[in-house]
This record gives sequence, C-alpha cells and structure tokens, in this order.
Amino acid sequence: MLSPEVIKKIRHIEIQTRRLLSGMYVGDYSSARKGSGFEFDQIRDYQEGDDVRFIDWNSTARMGKLLVRQYIEERNRAVIIAVDVSSSSLFSSVESAKADVIAQVAAVLALVADYGKDHASLILFSDEVEVVIPPGRGSKHIHTIMKHLFSYQSKKKETDIYCVLKHLADMRSKNAVVFLISDFIDSDFERPLRVVSKKYDLIAIRCLDANEQQFPSVGFITVDDIETGNRFVLDTRKRGSKRVSQFLKDRLSHQSTLFEKCGIDYLEVFPDKPFVGDIIRFFKRRMMY
Repeated sequence: MLSPEVIKKIRHIEIQTRRLLSGMYVGDYSSARKGSGFEFDQIRDYQEGDDVRFIDWNSTARMGKLLVRQYIEERNRAVIIAVDVSSSSLFSSVESAKADVIAQVAAVLALVADYGKDHASLILFSDEVEVVIPPGRGSKHIHTIMKHLFSYQSKKKETDIYCVLKHLADMRSKNAVVFLISDFIDSDFERPLRVVSKKYDLIAIRCLDANEQQFPSVGFITVDDIETGNRFVLDTRKRGSKRVSQFLKDRLSHQSTLFEKCGIDYLEVFPDKPFVGDIIRFFKRRMMY
C-alpha cells in the first residue's frame, strides 16, 4: 500500500512530465539505429513539411520529381529501465536521497516511453537482479512500474553492475533501448558492458551526490561504508582532501572514458538540480522522440 506522500509524488511527476511532453513534439520517432523502429511502406510524392532525410534520390532522378520513402512504425519497441537499488543509493548530503531521484528519473522514462507508444520494462538490481517487470503499455502497467520504483526496499546492500549486465546479455529481447540508472560505484564490468552495448541501444544515466564528486575539507572524519559496513577514518584536511577529490575525479573520468569507448551515450543527473526537462530533451535529441 502506497503512502499518501508517495501517491502525491507520483501524481506530481505525472503532471510535470505530461505538461512538458505536451509542449514538445513527442510521439513517432526514428530509431537511433538505422532500420529499426520503422518498416518501409511505399515511395510517394514529396509534400511540404516532409523530412528531407527521407527523400529517395534514386527514384527522384528516375521520375524527375521529388519522391520520399514512407515508413510505418513498428510497435514492438521495448524500453528497458534497469535501476540500481543497492544501499549506496540511500546516500545523500542534500534533502533528496539518490534513491528517490533515481526512482523519479526511472518514472519519467517510463512515462515518456508510454507516451511514445513504446513498451516499458523495469529491472531492479543490487548485487543480484531482484525484480523484473516484463514490457507492457498503458496507464495500469506504468503505475505498476511506478509503484515498485517508490515502494520497493531491497534487502541487499552491495552494487554489482556485472549481474544486471549479464542478465541483459542473456535476455532475448530484440529492438530494445536499455537505460541503466546507477551511481556506477563499482568496478570490473567493462567486458559485459561491451557485450550489452553491442546487443542493445544502451544509455547510461549516472546519479551522484555532490560529495561523491568532490569531497569537502572538514578535517578527520569517521566514515561508514553503507554497503559493506566497514568503518574507517578519513583525512579530509587540505592535503588529504586533495587526494580524496583526485580519487573521485579519476573514478568519474574512468567511467566516462569507458562509456565513450563502448559507444554508450550517458546522461548526468544530480539530486540537487532539476532533471525532468533534461530527461525529456535528451529523449528528443538522442532518440528523435
């Protein structure tokens, strides 16, 4: 049973997302991968307003008039939303925990996918795949996804990107876009990332707290690892703070380089900054929604 606060939050996200969607051209789109998402229908005369990218120049040359290729949309496109629910998502130095922001991001993706007549699917993972909701459409299905996003509590702690990538690699989904949402505080997942990026249209969404990007200088502090339970003392004085900040900077740089090497688009989301508009604009630019 969802609390009144969660119901209110879900309703707010729906209203905000649909309001922004109504102000943009969101609907039929051409896939980021040529030949997928649309099926050829016929050659017809060019009409004012047609996309010039669909002009068939060979037919135009033969017939002596502008002709365009017309397509019909395939309705079997799946948008798979894989969400990290490990303990590190509970960390926050601001009012909104990463887990809440990640849930909101995933909810917006599900709403936009449904608005674009795609089939949305949800995977929740920690150090194992915990929940799988198969692809579906319609308000009831999207509400089921949103209910899991805002009410599910994982009993696991550690992040294992490898496990969800292996699950995705073993799936037989075709013509799918995968959004992988996490803080990506993990290692040794480059090989399965390459495999999945070749099988699917894979997009990474990284959600990090400000203190996971640059740690403030506050002297000696005792730190508990929220995933392993280990406790240690951290020196964040001037010199120590530089070392910590450099470590965090190097980790981000390594991740970004890895995404680029694998040909993966990635989007940054921050708990202390608005993101719904950025998500929808990303769809419009990246997927021509």
